[in-house]
Amino acid sequence: MYTRLINLIFFVLALCLVGNVQAQDATWTDAAGDHNWFTTGNWSEFPTPAHWAKVRNGLPGPMIASEGALASRVHVGYSEGGGLTVDGGTLVISGDDLMVGKQGGLGILNMINGSITVARDLELAGDNPGGTGIVNMTGGTITVGDDLEIPETETDPAVIAEMHLDGGTIILGGDLHMFDHGTLDITAGTLIIDANVVSTVQGYIDNGWITAYDGNGTVQLDYDVTNKGQTTVKGVHKLKPNPIDGGNVIPGELELSWTLPDPCVPGQPVLVDVYFTDDWAALYSFTDPAAIQVVRKQNVTSVAVQTQPKTRYYWAVDTYVGDPNDPIFGPIFSFLADNQVPQVDAGPDLLTWLGDDGTRIKDLDATVTADDAYTVQWTVVSEPDDPNNPDAVIADPSAEDTSITLSALGEYVLQLDASDGEYTGSDTVTINVYNDGCEAAKSLPDYVPFPGDLNGDCKVDDLDLAILEADWLKDNSLTEP
Repeated sequence: MYTRLINLIFFVLALCLVGNVQAQDATWTDAAGDHNWFTTGNWSEFPTPAHWAKVRNGLPGPMIASEGALASRVHVGYSEGGGLTVDGGTLVISGDDLMVGKQGGLGILNMINGSITVARDLELAGDNPGGTGIVNMTGGTITVGDDLEIPETETDPAVIAEMHLDGGTIILGGDLHMFDHGTLDITAGTLIIDANVVSTVQGYIDNGWITAYDGNGTVQLDYDVTNKGQTTVKGVHKLKPNPIDGGNVIPGELELSWTLPDPCVPGQPVLVDVYFTDDWAALYSFTDPAAIQVVRKQNVTSVAVQTQPKTRYYWAVDTYVGDPNDPIFGPIFSFLADNQVPQVDAGPDLLTWLGDDGTRIKDLDATVTADDAYTVQWTVVSEPDDPNNPDAVIADPSAEDTSITLSALGEYVLQLDASDGEYTGSDTVTINVYNDGCEAAKSLPDYVPFPGDLNGDCKVDDLDLAILEADWLKDNSLTEP
């Protein structure tokens, strides 16, 4: 017994030691001087999924411009200054967090294009002593498995946490946490949270922690409208530009439009200057404004322009609401002129039950909206694992409206893809199959049985009456001895 106890103690100790083994450190050195993540000589050890990649030693830090960057955790500016830029590449953090500006350090993440996938949290600043964490996002996608924390803690007054969502999309599988000294400003970007957190986000807006266009716009949010089962947060400038900032349009002739602000003097016309170009630097630097001006001091709310395919355009509306010689400069809006991705609606989720022959044929009624000719393809993503019944059969997988034959009880998930030869859009529909109509009815969240349905078969009939008659006038109440 003593020997078995000693062996058990050693086994438990071994498990504890294994659990406390820290991943290997890969510290950024930029020894080669090319700022390239993939240059082996720029790291103390080249990061793999077994490493914590620590980006220190000042700015600008590494650039990821191609696929394949991997790490277990990434520190950007942890205790020291450091930066990271992702422009067209991919970074997969497979084991832990992406931490920006913590332990007193300055960390800057520039997300321009490409993708970042984080297994757990994206944390800005925190971990006493507080640091400064800044995320500048103009494009691409950041997918976070758990939480986005701006800042990471609410107890450290020395932190500064800023996220500028000027483009691209952030997708959260967990929660959004915000505290004092943390800000999220949204322009052309989108935040998607995988839950109904409208009230929480609204609270952050009311606190002034989430703004649109640095306070010159409105934060818009919805649940289960823009994205099914998710909360979507976007920003709209007070000029209400059309096309929307960061949107897509069909190439060709296009009308730019906006909403005029109120004048300083009631009844006085508000004049505007409008600039339009496919050269961001020309608009940002403003070295030759006449070359890109399409409206000059006019009281108008729209102008027609021409666009070419596969081209991103930039435009701005400057308004004269007071001094006719002193315009108020508007922000730079952008949009992409390109063929639109087909919009696919596979139809509402369905429930049904098997017929007397053990099968059910269910119609699939989908809708596809596309600019050009397109083809469609239905596929079965998942279905019940029932070896005693055949798999689902789609009558015509290449037809937008078709039917499917179901033979097993359980959940089927179908996907409809629509392709115009360049882009593909998709949507899914779920079909739940029950043994009969009563089981199907009971699966509905608002199902309420009839008071007289004594046998639970969803009907009040002679069978229930027979049960009632068999127990008529019986009394099983307690009485005094």
